[in-house]
Amino acid sequence: MTAGGDVFARFLGAKGYVLADGAIGTQLFASGLTSGDSPELWNLQRPETVREVHRGHLRAGAEVVLTNSFGGNSFRLRLHDLDGRVAELNEAAARNARAAARDVCGTHGEQGRTVLVAGSMGPTGELLAPLGSMTATACAEAFTTQAEALARGGADVLWLETMSDLAEVEAAVRGARAACDLPVAATMTFDTAGRTMMGTTATEMAERLGPLQLAALGANCGSNIADTEAAALEIHAALPEVAVISKPNAGIPVWTGSTFHYTAGPDVLAAHAHRAVQGGVRIVGACCGSTPEHIAAIAATLADEQPVPEIDEPPSQRAEALPADAAPLRSQSRRRRR
Repeated sequence: MTAGGDVFARFLGAKGYVLADGAIGTQLFASGLTSGDSPELWNLQRPETVREVHRGHLRAGAEVVLTNSFGGNSFRLRLHDLDGRVAELNEAAARNARAAARDVCGTHGEQGRTVLVAGSMGPTGELLAPLGSMTATACAEAFTTQAEALARGGADVLWLETMSDLAEVEAAVRGARAACDLPVAATMTFDTAGRTMMGTTATEMAERLGPLQLAALGANCGSNIADTEAAALEIHAALPEVAVISKPNAGIPVWTGSTFHYTAGPDVLAAHAHRAVQGGVRIVGACCGSTPEHIAAIAATLADEQPVPEIDEPPSQRAEALPADAAPLRSQSRRRRR
């Protein structure tokens, strides 16, 4: 177990896996959030809506809930003229998740469940020098500010997610650790070529980030379930002693006529979760397009409360395999979790 890995020990020791939550953005959009709005602002404007999203995942069986703060760093919030409110928005995000956990599980897990609140921290959206203008120092400072607020709000662990650049992950880890002593987990997102947008393979991620002694490492989001699953298993092969995360999207987002949807139902993600845990992954959940129904199916399957869905492999995610009127939206899913 890596340093900080004991944050997951109570779950792993009991049953060998930890169930994380599903998408936040998907349900916020269903509740009225529009493209171009800041989901983080809803932590203050519509906190009950945000809390109900968390409660839905908790009722479905999630043991880890990620805060509504994915775009909560100063670089991302600047796009909404909110960069002066980083601390306020992130602290509120953690407080909302913590309140939802109390609502479902009680103050100290009196109802027999303990929930971890993970402070979600997504990428800045900027490129580090020399490819871009962001310095490693400025990057780290942005994550320090965000991490401090998430810790004040009650986060148990800091959760870097949907990252593509190893150098940005390293700067983010430095920034997070400068803020507080909470354990840090990190996931990257992998494309169909088995690499991140910056060209990193899962093995390279494991080799570079393994020495940082993170609480957990893994893969999330991505262009399809198969590649996210493969990346998570590749990380496990390289670092078998580390708790590995797999949080794939619910298939890929497509337009069919005027309807926007994701291609994978709860049974597909449940089958993925079973394969992943059997392969050594220890933290499973879901990302864009997923709902509490997906998490409930994963929970029931892993607890042997329902048969493993008879889906041997993820369905083809190639664009040419989709209906002619179904246009994939891969680039959009990486800019903002949905």
